Amino acid sequence: MEANRLMRELYDIARRLDSVQLFNHAFPFNNTEMQLIKEILQAKEAGKNIISSRLAEALGITRSAVSQMVNKLEAKNVVKRVADDKDRKIAYIELSDSARTRYEDMKERINAILGSVIEELGNDKVETFVNSANEFVDAFDGAVARQTAGDGQD
Repeated sequence: MEANRLMRELYDIARRLDSVQLFNHAFPFNNTEMQLIKEILQAKEAGKNIISSRLAEALGITRSAVSQMVNKLEAKNVVKRVADDKDRKIAYIELSDSARTRYEDMKERINAILGSVIEELGNDKVETFVNSANEFVDAFDGAVARQTAGDGQD
């Protein structure tokens, strides 16, 4: 496959994946909100608290964007800010009990959808896809790093 065709195919695949909007139609949270909730849950399950700057870092967005999202979700009683006992300047972001229940329900529904995909394509095709996609991303990252370092320039 020539490079121009590969670029067109990648753009098409990215556009199709972006249009899926996994969480927007059947679920009350958008993709980024779902990722934020997942990060909060993972921190809690690890016995840790999470602050906005860590969420921004994990999500690859600005602290301002996290703050806006937290404000929106706080107004909907999805998350809450909890002040640190020792330093009142620090506010941890936690999920409300009802949000955790909704998240777990959504996770089950998504797992059912993915289970259907695995059933339709077969485990071998799904495994091959995941492995190939990871190999492609690794190769692409390597090529970008070499190009950035000047190794791939003419």
